[in-house]
Amino acid sequence: MVRPRLLGLAVLLALTVLPLAGCRQAAVRYNTRYTALLQQEIPRTLLIPVDGVQASHLQNTWGYARYGGRHHKGIDIFAPRNTPVRSATEGIVEFKGMKGLGGQVVTITGPGGYRLYYAHLEDFGSQAVGDWVEAGEIIGTVGNSGNAAISSTHLHYGIYNPSGVAVNPYTFLKAGQPYAEPAQTQTVQTAAK
Repeated sequence: MVRPRLLGLAVLLALTVLPLAGCRQAAVRYNTRYTALLQQEIPRTLLIPVDGVQASHLQNTWGYARYGGRHHKGIDIFAPRNTPVRSATEGIVEFKGMKGLGGQVVTITGPGGYRLYYAHLEDFGSQAVGDWVEAGEIIGTVGNSGNAAISSTHLHYGIYNPSGVAVNPYTFLKAGQPYAEPAQTQTVQTAAK
């Protein structure tokens, strides 16, 4: 059992290391839930964050050369414009807005403090910075904003460990499943005899 004093210390530590005010506010608002999130491990298999995309459609574009001597720190998931983009994990919206080459971006702090980066969005979901999201919740739509303006519409999906080092998202998605709406319970009525 975690002592209340240690839990308070963990929340205080989280408050001092989070880079954005929105996440600090969320940490206070969701203190126990947020602390539990940071203590979880990131799942080894994640939901594919773009509706209609199967694992067999994914290409491992991690590390590909980019203009200016850069290397690709994510994978591109191609889909038609305005296809829903969903959070691959539960977490807290850390950033939502325009961000350099990524264009319209949403960043979510997920399990273990991993940051999930969704870029080149056409539009955003209804969440605000500091809001809690569940896995499968729509956080935006596929587009080609930022430096993707002349390319086909796609989601640039990146994952960063708690130290800020990019890790290959393909390894988390290659066995993943597309998001599926929970089956609705159907009531079967039988005729009275």
